[in-house]
Amino acid sequence: MQRRSARLAFAALALGGLTGCELPVAVDPPSPAAIVAAPPPPTVKPSALSEATRSYFAGIQMGLLQHGQLRTDGGGPDTPFTDRNLAENFLQIALFDEYAATGGQFVARTTPSTLRRWEKPVRLSVEFGATVPDAQRARDREAVARYAGTLATATGHPISLDDANANFHVLVLNEDDRRAAAPRLRALVPGIAATDIATITNMPRSTFCLVFAFSRDGTSTYDTAVAIIRGEHPDLLRLSCIHEELAQGLGLANDSPDARPSIFNDDEEFALLTRQDALLLKMLFDPRLTPGMMIETARPIAQIIASELLGPQS
Repeated sequence: MQRRSARLAFAALALGGLTGCELPVAVDPPSPAAIVAAPPPPTVKPSALSEATRSYFAGIQMGLLQHGQLRTDGGGPDTPFTDRNLAENFLQIALFDEYAATGGQFVARTTPSTLRRWEKPVRLSVEFGATVPDAQRARDREAVARYAGTLATATGHPISLDDANANFHVLVLNEDDRRAAAPRLRALVPGIAATDIATITNMPRSTFCLVFAFSRDGTSTYDTAVAIIRGEHPDLLRLSCIHEELAQGLGLANDSPDARPSIFNDDEEFALLTRQDALLLKMLFDPRLTPGMMIETARPIAQIIASELLGPQS
């Protein structure tokens, strides 16, 4: 069965830092005014390849649902977790990277990192490829706007839909749209590495969706992100990608097989943000934890926060 390990999250830094690719240090972050919103493309007919991809992922979703996966209930009595579970899951998900850059490509390798998150308000935009139908565009835009509110509530951080001044770009693209996306990616992220572009434009079927988060000043503070969502996904699988990639792009970059209930787990049990995931996001933006913090420093603080959120438990 296809697993969520095929969803990717990368952190790209200017000075050889956390994981992923590097942006030239001379490249300054573009001002909001410098990022010109792409005009809505006219809807054109998807290619045969795109239609075949749509059928393939429809089968993937059907198989997952038949096995009781892609739950949307957020967890219940069958998925208990303690403050210790919460603290350890936070450390594994926020203080490690799932992928590393090796030989010009990204490979699955869990590596220690530092705590990363946004300090600026997160302003989301949603763009669609020319072959994404109008009705789907409307549903996805509404889903992102609604989820922005959920994330803002969970984190206590300003997160909103703002196409005019976006710094977190959500691109919903079909096969042909994505393969031709290099010019748009360069416009959204000046100085983006060729490796990053190739990872997106050559994305194999085994990758459901992905997100890159960038910091250009060598710190652990994000200022730009790009999420790629396959337009061919059926509705639930597409919404699942939106939930996971946007949350990962805030700073929860890794997955953990021990996290349950959680979308940050390779088992595909949950499709949408769970109760535990909301707490992980709340912890990520707690002011007692700061960008750049190492796991040794973060561990006791994470346990204190988790105990406050759930109460100390054995």
